[in-house]
Amino acid sequence: MKNLISVTTTLFFLSFLQACFGQQAISDSLKAIGDEFKAVGISVVVVKDGAPVFQTAVGSKNLETGEPLAVTDIFRIASISKSFSATAIMQLVEHGRLSLDADFGELIGFPVRNPKFPNTPITLRMVLSHTSSISDKNGYFNLDVINPEKNPNWRDAYNDYEPGKGYQYCNLNFNMVGAVLERQTGERFDSYIKRRILDPLKLYGGYCVDSLDHSSFVTLYDYDTVSSRFIPQPTAYHPRRAELQTYKLGESTPVFSPTGGMKISAVDLAAYMIMHMNGGEYKGVRLIKPQSSATMQTPVAEGRNYGLALEKTDQILDGIDLVGHTGSAYGLHSAMFFHPKERYGFVLVTNGCIPTYKNDYPLITTRIINFLYRNFIQ
Repeated sequence: MKNLISVTTTLFFLSFLQACFGQQAISDSLKAIGDEFKAVGISVVVVKDGAPVFQTAVGSKNLETGEPLAVTDIFRIASISKSFSATAIMQLVEHGRLSLDADFGELIGFPVRNPKFPNTPITLRMVLSHTSSISDKNGYFNLDVINPEKNPNWRDAYNDYEPGKGYQYCNLNFNMVGAVLERQTGERFDSYIKRRILDPLKLYGGYCVDSLDHSSFVTLYDYDTVSSRFIPQPTAYHPRRAELQTYKLGESTPVFSPTGGMKISAVDLAAYMIMHMNGGEYKGVRLIKPQSSATMQTPVAEGRNYGLALEKTDQILDGIDLVGHTGSAYGLHSAMFFHPKERYGFVLVTNGCIPTYKNDYPLITTRIINFLYRNFIQ
């Protein structure tokens, strides 16, 4: 009996060592891929069968202090934030407070019509799917840029194609969506997202900088090609305290950047991804109905597989359709992609690298996700 226990203990210990060394080898390989792009730091989570099976962080959280990156550190994840806004809107749609086919101008409080197609309503669905014909030509940090009563150049915010008949990615769309959320709920955008999405899922993050632990923020770095060095971007976490003092619901919303301002760790972002993978449910908590989840994941744009803040693409994983979103701002590159039927997915965030693209996606993103797929899923 004693020998049997000894053998069992030895086998367990060897399996444990193999797992540890295997994970270390994966981390070393990730760092090697990152080094090809001079990545400052990389945080990844792999999900298989609907649950995390691997997570790690390599590289630096802050180059100036030399602090290493941890997988629980918080990034401003950029455009993946759009899906949080769309999820919140789908909650209101489910409760009959909004319709995806409502005239967006009636929701936002001023006319939203392409002057070249004045008889074609621009709907909430079009805005959420970037088929609205609205562009970022006038900027997107202030809603006045498209308001006919406040900007004489408002017409410049529209493209030449008819709403619903074309696609152009547009950040202004989602800053306006955030304003609609406030007008419908009477609640500040960041508070609603925390109360109705983050808190139910027990996730730590948010849009309001001063509501979070600043020491957990990962410094973001933009690569300067002239000097060949990484420049820190502190404005990524600007608290906007002065703007918050005079905040007006439904007007000041871009202060929080519903289009790109979510701050969250790779670990918690993976939990959020699993919720979408599961049709709107995570660990017994349902945020949206399966039908709403399916609507978000179903492409709207003709010729472009973009749904409601989630896109379908076969350009990340060698011809395999994945659903998710990327983000890029202040030198950061983020990615959240999953296979809803096979129930696997990947979260990847880097706080700075030499940007190289292929098929509109950062090459570091496709390289790392393909590597993780081969080692954990295939």
